[in-house]
Amino acid sequence: MKTGRFRGGIHPPSWKESTRLRPIRSLPLPDKLYLLLLQHTGTPLVPLVVKGDRVKRGQKIADVEAYISAPLHAPVAGKVLAIEDWPHPCQGKFPAIVIENDHTEEEEKRDPLDTREIEALDRSFLREWIREGGLVGLGGAAFPTHVKVSPPEGKTIDTLILNGAECEPFLTADERVMIEDPENILLGGRILKQCCGAGRLVIALEDNKSESERSIRRLLDKDPGVAELITLPTRYPQGSEKHLILSLLKRWVPPGGLPFDVGVVVSNVQTSRAVGRMAREGLPLIDRVITVSGDAISQADNLSVPLGMRLIDILEGCGGLKTEPRKIIMGGPMTGIAQVQLDVPVVKGTSGFLFMSEITEKKEFPCIRCGRCVSTCPMNLVPSALARFSEFRAYDEARNHYALDCIECGVCAYGCPSGIPLTHHIKQAKAEILRKSRKGSQ
Repeated sequence: MKTGRFRGGIHPPSWKESTRLRPIRSLPLPDKLYLLLLQHTGTPLVPLVVKGDRVKRGQKIADVEAYISAPLHAPVAGKVLAIEDWPHPCQGKFPAIVIENDHTEEEEKRDPLDTREIEALDRSFLREWIREGGLVGLGGAAFPTHVKVSPPEGKTIDTLILNGAECEPFLTADERVMIEDPENILLGGRILKQCCGAGRLVIALEDNKSESERSIRRLLDKDPGVAELITLPTRYPQGSEKHLILSLLKRWVPPGGLPFDVGVVVSNVQTSRAVGRMAREGLPLIDRVITVSGDAISQADNLSVPLGMRLIDILEGCGGLKTEPRKIIMGGPMTGIAQVQLDVPVVKGTSGFLFMSEITEKKEFPCIRCGRCVSTCPMNLVPSALARFSEFRAYDEARNHYALDCIECGVCAYGCPSGIPLTHHIKQAKAEILRKSRKGSQ
């Protein structure tokens, strides 16, 4: 079954060929891991261990008493060498727990979940179980999952969508997970559906992922009625949860609103898989699947890596560089974050690393009023005007023209013939509006 599409967006080259057929493989575990205390959206963590402690694989090592947060667990057994500042992929430097791997693989696991009657399990129990597993959205935003599946008072959820769109160029980690481990994705989806009280479970992917579609459909054929599989036209940013909801259900999340407001919860397929694995194996979120790609790396690949593994160790596991990259990006090329050093470790929100030697340098010219950014903006905004407000520090005007609704997909800047970094300007306006808002509330 195919369904409709949203207004705007683009269809850039996918650049997925180099990794699409690469099965997920694991790299040898490094001798040291660097677990940053800011892994997700929300309150940073506080260490539960001190220098010199011995920890087991799966042991909780950091937590905080805050609703929007999720604990952190040791990916390996070993000794806590230090708690010190370390390069963060988004925040300059941030405190990290450094663990020396003793390679014993001694584990601290919880009992597997009884999944025979998921629909009978208590929702409050499941939400706390998910929180204690350290689960966050693995699509990139890293929002704590237990919060996402807890609708506010008065909000009723009828549909849970598992997001397998993976619309960013180069990235294929979600696609490989859907091909290789659909059982845990479906099990996790059933648990998340029970948590949020939804009656309908939908797995959504773009129509350029035929092998993923076949893999999931084979599973659903054995157990019809558990979930629906829906393919969508390949178009960026189809993976944005607001556009996924619009394409699938014809519901528009209102400005400033959340999927809760239209009766929907959206979860990434890797998050759902992590929930399913924890239910079966008892281990919390201690690793994830990423894509490493780009024309500068010797071997592009899909890798299962532990949290805290440094980029330089991942690079070595991929055979190093074949040419000097001009740009390294964490995530996809449309929304990813440029990296300036190889010591940054994998965090829960890391979907991939790209090593690019050929990048297009756009020379900036004045706006020619062509309107292309307006016609392609999937949020129906006027990016050229928002960027101008930002340049002139007219932040109140930017807010009045819905700057906070920008999803930072990069479509406007991608197509701007004048080379104006529109998304960059709008991000600056959003940051300033939010800063002023926080200051005003104090």
